[in-house]
Amino acid sequence: MSNRIIAGIDIGSTKISAVIAIVEGDSKPRVIGESSFPSSGIKKGEITGIDEAMNSIASALSGAERMAGLTVSSVYVSLNGKHIISNNNRGVVAIADSEINADDLFRSMEQAKTVAIPPAREIIHLIPREFIVDTQAGIKDPVGMTGTRLEVDAHIISATSTALHNLRKCIQSIGLRIDGEVFTGWAGAQTVLTPTEKELGVLLLDMGGGTTSVTTFEEGAVTYSTSVPFGGSNVTRDLAAGLRLSLDDAEKVKVSVNNLAKVKPEKDEKPESDSDKKSSKEESEKKRDILDVSELDIEGVKTISQKLFNEIVEARIEEVFSLVRENILQAGHEFKLPAGVVITGGSAELPGITGIAKDVFGVPARVGYPRGLEGLIDDISSPAYAATQGLIVYGLNDEGFSASKAKPMPGPKKEAGAVVGRVTGFLKNLLP
Repeated sequence: MSNRIIAGIDIGSTKISAVIAIVEGDSKPRVIGESSFPSSGIKKGEITGIDEAMNSIASALSGAERMAGLTVSSVYVSLNGKHIISNNNRGVVAIADSEINADDLFRSMEQAKTVAIPPAREIIHLIPREFIVDTQAGIKDPVGMTGTRLEVDAHIISATSTALHNLRKCIQSIGLRIDGEVFTGWAGAQTVLTPTEKELGVLLLDMGGGTTSVTTFEEGAVTYSTSVPFGGSNVTRDLAAGLRLSLDDAEKVKVSVNNLAKVKPEKDEKPESDSDKKSSKEESEKKRDILDVSELDIEGVKTISQKLFNEIVEARIEEVFSLVRENILQAGHEFKLPAGVVITGGSAELPGITGIAKDVFGVPARVGYPRGLEGLIDDISSPAYAATQGLIVYGLNDEGFSASKAKPMPGPKKEAGAVVGRVTGFLKNLLP
């Protein structure tokens, strides 16, 4: 059995992350190359400058290829932005030969696609939630079953043609084919959610730099997908204004806050009166609230107030979560989320974020860490890389992808790899 190479590029508003993994037989994908590069020409998840975005994408992928010692000819890419919308629709077909086959599945899915999609939009995911054979519902794989009528309940995710065109142009301009365009929320769900959470009902929030992807599951199936145009960059701007820092320095503080030391109160050997003791206690409490940022090399700033930092972050995160809640309710979905909220993405480790989620959504919350890959994953094991890893897991289950054989790095110039084959894995790819 030939080894398969799967490559994914997570295109974010603040960074581009590329990962290359090898699949040997039935083993887990093993990461052999990964790299990240600051984003340019990308805003709120959408391409705003073709050349700038193309260079950022190429730089990230080149770093991963150098680490892996090989080149790739095709990739899975993430897709995000406020233009992402979803809806659920049904498709029904008659069964001619009593026994249901794969062609019947495809026909039912084609019927589900007849939902009205504006001319300026394209379907990127058509995900079967369940199949119904005659009157029997809740079927995941009806192939081989007997019946006269097959119905599918499908979740449809679409994007604007403009956003897709710009993304495709960037990828194809650097000599790559696109194996699949994957909604960021759907990619993240592959690596951070458990089957039990999906079955009970769960909300996944992938909070990136410029956007927050929203995905809900009930009874094991995806029910709602969207993206709101707010993320960690909004928090950074708020911190810059509130702490009177530059954007770069505010970002330093934000990403380092969990590792910053508190300023220790100085001991006073002099005897104190009762009033002095009270004043000293208040002063000590104030100092315990102070974080030492001297190691961050911020000009003119050595300390910041942790209380003020927390207040700024909490206000913005609460606003974003409240907007998400409002969008879900406006879409006609109830909060049937016994498994709670799972938060992932680059902003998932901000202090107090799970507590804010509990308050806003009224359910338990946890931070989602990606899992499912082996190999060189030390630098991509944080929530910021959930979608990046998810692209590989998606590719593993997507047997319709082009898999390239590993070949030695030819040098600075990228060359296309040989295509081993293309097969269809319909249900394996689409069913949650």
